[in-house]
Amino acid sequence: MLPDPLRVLYLHGFASSPASRKGQFFAARFKLQAIQLEIPDLAEGDFRHLTITRQLYLIERLLDGAPATLIGSSLGSYLAALYASHHPEIHRLVLLAPAFDFSHLWLSGLGPEAVARWEQNGTMPVFHHACCGEMALGFEFIRDAAHFPPFPHFVQPALLFHGNHDSVVPVQHSLAFAAAHPNVRLFRLDSGHELTDVLETIWAESQSFLLDGRLAPK
Repeated sequence: MLPDPLRVLYLHGFASSPASRKGQFFAARFKLQAIQLEIPDLAEGDFRHLTITRQLYLIERLLDGAPATLIGSSLGSYLAALYASHHPEIHRLVLLAPAFDFSHLWLSGLGPEAVARWEQNGTMPVFHHACCGEMALGFEFIRDAAHFPPFPHFVQPALLFHGNHDSVVPVQHSLAFAAAHPNVRLFRLDSGHELTDVLETIWAESQSFLLDGRLAPK
């Protein structure tokens, strides 16, 4: 059974915010069940100094050892998997297009010359979806990411949703992960990386898993 009261955190993706479309979609659905979805700003207002370590530390501070369910999108899904791998009090997870093999994806996507310029300059401009413009990101972001396992191992039950046409994170990563983790149920969807066009399908598949039979108040 799920803990009561149920505590659920939504972990947004890279260069996103608590106002993300997916986060707000889930918040509205949980509100119908009288549950407040927590959506922290994973950058804590300091995108320049964003790292995996800082984000994990924020989650740890917020939960303070309390049981919880984690929902994550892309980098947020990778964070959820990393956190659950060291925190057995996490009850279950819903992972949307998880950015497994995160460090390698970034390094191979940028190429050695761009990475070298980033390291030399100390920062690199990246597009921030919440601000709709470029923001500087420190090189420590990718240096820190290299210290974490590409495919975190966790044993909690999880649903994993991945688009067959994802051009950011290959669906093969989720296929391999699910094949190696019997606790994970994979749903392949006719969508891309964002998955915003299949949110109703995702909710229909995950509602009972997330709420465990809870009914909306009369």
